Amino acid sequence: MENIFGKTLNECKKLMEEAGEPSFRGKQLYQWLYEKKAAHLDDCTNLSKGLREKLKTRYAIEHGSIEKIQKDPVDETRKYLIRLPDGNSIETVLMSYHHGYSLCVSSQVGCRMGCAFCASTRGGKIRDLEAGEILDQIYLTEQEAGIRVSNVVIMGIGEPLDNYENILKFINIANEGWGIGQRKITLSTCGLVPQIEALAELDLQINLAISLHSPFQERRETLMPVAKKYRIEELLKVCNNYFTKTKRRITFEYALIEGFNDRPEDVAELAEILGKMPCHINLIGLNPVTESVYRGSRNVNFFSNELKKRGITCTIRRKIGDNIDAACGQLRQKADGMKR
Repeated sequence: MENIFGKTLNECKKLMEEAGEPSFRGKQLYQWLYEKKAAHLDDCTNLSKGLREKLKTRYAIEHGSIEKIQKDPVDETRKYLIRLPDGNSIETVLMSYHHGYSLCVSSQVGCRMGCAFCASTRGGKIRDLEAGEILDQIYLTEQEAGIRVSNVVIMGIGEPLDNYENILKFINIANEGWGIGQRKITLSTCGLVPQIEALAELDLQINLAISLHSPFQERRETLMPVAKKYRIEELLKVCNNYFTKTKRRITFEYALIEGFNDRPEDVAELAEILGKMPCHINLIGLNPVTESVYRGSRNVNFFSNELKKRGITCTIRRKIGDNIDAACGQLRQKADGMKR
């Protein structure tokens, strides 16, 4: 059976036309899937019983399942281990803020980017997530927690732009079907230059975050293998082009590592390469990962103050979920061994 959850409006219209129905039935189906959140085709009661039976010979509304939930006792962050229909699993994190609930979603089962400080890449990439499987993380957490997700950050397991087509499809459905504004969706990438170039042509209003982590080419290569393919100069050039075309300011993510990228010369070089670009720097206290030799910096406030003295806009990311390995860089594709 083909999963109908994750179909775009045009795809819903097309499958109705293939079933010999007028295309407006596709819009009705689309509304049942994402606005009314039907769990089964039989729930779509303004479609005739005969049509529902016809659709059921080929399609089903299929969701994953929540296998485990961890709740941080300090900040109430929730981490979900989600079992996919094929038996693979991913993690997603629900965060509470004064403005509402944000969900950090995964885009792949595993990751092949190989960043040295990230748990998500251990074991490599298994497969891409379908658009419906990314959206399903919103569906499942909203159902379990009884809340409405207002913001989505595509920062979980996987490199979103390595799953480009499914990510665009997800953004389309999350926005038009689920009702989450594009400006409330943030896509985080380690810096895949061709995909950033392609994204700039689409006139989306999403927020783009780029993992930078060092202003020096050689040090960035040590942390992020992708830097060997796309040098900092090339990445910054495409970022400038992205802003020119979209008028959307880019956020650069910078995980501060003790003795590695938290030095005075790092501040000076960051200010030099980013000083003329409309951007924002999000400073992240590196979170511990068992297999990594890197440790978080104790100079976060110093680094922030020095950047501001040089006219660079920056903030320090609020540290949440680290009691349950749900903080930045700690998510894994795993079915057991979750810290209790």
